[in-house]
Amino acid sequence: MSYPIFEEQIFEKLDFSSKSFPTAEYEGCEFKYCNLSNTDLSNCQFTDCIFTSCNLSNAKLCNTAIRDVQFKDCKLLGLRFDDCNDFLFAVKFNECNLHLASFYKRKMRQVKFSNCDLQETDFSMAELIQSTFDQCNLAGAVFDATNMEKADFRTSFNFIINPATNKIKKARFSKDGLEGLLTHLDIIIE
Repeated sequence: MSYPIFEEQIFEKLDFSSKSFPTAEYEGCEFKYCNLSNTDLSNCQFTDCIFTSCNLSNAKLCNTAIRDVQFKDCKLLGLRFDDCNDFLFAVKFNECNLHLASFYKRKMRQVKFSNCDLQETDFSMAELIQSTFDQCNLAGAVFDATNMEKADFRTSFNFIINPATNKIKKARFSKDGLEGLLTHLDIIIE
């Protein structure tokens, strides 16, 4: 099936929460201050796009292609990135709220999360090799059978990561973050 193509267009202050979002290919487009909450974005393709100050909470991402997409100051509550198309999946997040988002089994090498709220986000069985978590709140985030080799957690906080059930070889942590690696031992750190 062939979908329309939108190239290098700016979509600003649009509300798609009450009307349907056009299933299409979006290349080099910018979305600014748009409301896409609870919107069905299934089968859309976003390549080299930027979302700024948008609300995509609980949007449906079934087979959605997200390729080199940046999210800046966006509300992304409950997004199921694990439902996205795997081919060339690449994202970058800056100052986003990703409460309850899911990256279950998602391969995301060198992804960057900067100043993000990742509370209760699911990273189970994800591949986060060489990823950066800069100033991120990871309270309640789930890491189970997650590959975080060479990832950088030095400035992040509130994480609990069990080294016995995750791959963390050469991952970087600050001394202040060591408590999050020892919680499973049920010891008291003073």
